[in-house]
Amino acid sequence: MPTLPLSALLAMAICAFATLGLLWAEARQARAPRAAFKTVASSAFIAVALAADAAATPYGRLILIALVLSWLGDVLLLAHRSAVFLAGLGAFLLAHVVYAGAFAGGPLHGGALLAGAALMFVVGVLVLRAFWPRLKTPYRIAVPAYVVAIGAMCTLAIGAGVGSGAWWLAVAALAFAASDISVARDRFIGHALANKAWGLPLYYAAQLTLAASVARPA
Repeated sequence: MPTLPLSALLAMAICAFATLGLLWAEARQARAPRAAFKTVASSAFIAVALAADAAATPYGRLILIALVLSWLGDVLLLAHRSAVFLAGLGAFLLAHVVYAGAFAGGPLHGGALLAGAALMFVVGVLVLRAFWPRLKTPYRIAVPAYVVAIGAMCTLAIGAGVGSGAWWLAVAALAFAASDISVARDRFIGHALANKAWGLPLYYAAQLTLAASVARPA
């Protein structure tokens, strides 16, 4: 991965500590600390991208936009009301679309794209089969659209990761997709700390990796 400035490394450390605090707040069901730690952790991954000079390249600007949309989604998902949750889902859907656009702009490996598309098709079908009976309108529209968006993002990340040698792009995208399953389980199957215990670290690790990917080689 590219070398990061000290300020970006500091923001990463803040994100890691805030994620630990968020897990503590989730375990204690402490709503105010939960909101505070989540906001800090999500703000930190934006800070990483800014410190790595994301605005200097077209790829970096797209990644920065996706991170900001993710931050918005995180804040909206703090609410428990269905309408606000749907808005958060929409913010993340747009983030995945923008991430996909960022990956599409780089060198892509055709074989990896085909393999990624096949993998994500299978995963998408399995996920929809698992959650479909628990979905009600309008989630029967929103969730499939979301699955398509994140599938496209992961497919392009795999193609870009192999095509450019930046394998961490594929790892980060797949980790992001896995973390989304934890959110879906928590929302549609039942609240459980176990969902957060693995989903949140995966999510923030993925976002930090994508934020760091904007750094240019020294």
